[in-house]
Amino acid sequence: MKKYSGNKVSTAIFISGRGTNLKSLISFSHKKISPIKIDLVFSNKRKASGLKFAKEKKIKILLLNEKFFYNSERKLVKILNEKNIELICLAGFMKILSSSFIKRFKGRIINIHPSLLPKYKGLNTHKRVLEKKENYTGCSVHFVNSKLDSGKIILQKKVKILKKDNEKKLAKRVLSLEHKLYPQAIMKIFS
Repeated sequence: MKKYSGNKVSTAIFISGRGTNLKSLISFSHKKISPIKIDLVFSNKRKASGLKFAKEKKIKILLLNEKFFYNSERKLVKILNEKNIELICLAGFMKILSSSFIKRFKGRIINIHPSLLPKYKGLNTHKRVLEKKENYTGCSVHFVNSKLDSGKIILQKKVKILKKDNEKKLAKRVLSLEHKLYPQAIMKIFS
């Protein structure tokens, strides 16, 4: 990515669910030191509860039919280009992007994942971490490439697993780390 020059970078956030990382990124984008401005929130799910954060802040929302998502990617690319989107942040986006989409936006798509990559790629990370009796887990922000959760890692943050942890408790603690890590990773890529 280019160095931050004072002009905020036009950013799209992709979500599928609660949108807590979206809320955190919106907050971050309003800070003077933030290199991003959020111009678009995209969701593949009409009922994604996180869309309310975009509505509250009057950020443009784009929805595409989940059933025909890959057929709609062309429309998505057109809109991203029209809005001059320079950075795409995946924040709980539960759809795998096509390799042609990733190639088109190479080096400009980042994702947050709830594990210390390269361990525990994919789904059910907290369950798998607990089953393997790991001492630590955490979260990672990485560039997106065509292999699932395999792009270059930008930043990671770890947390000790406690004896009292279950999936729900661990997920909550890791999520609060994510809210801090995503803005830090964005600052790092533009420094």
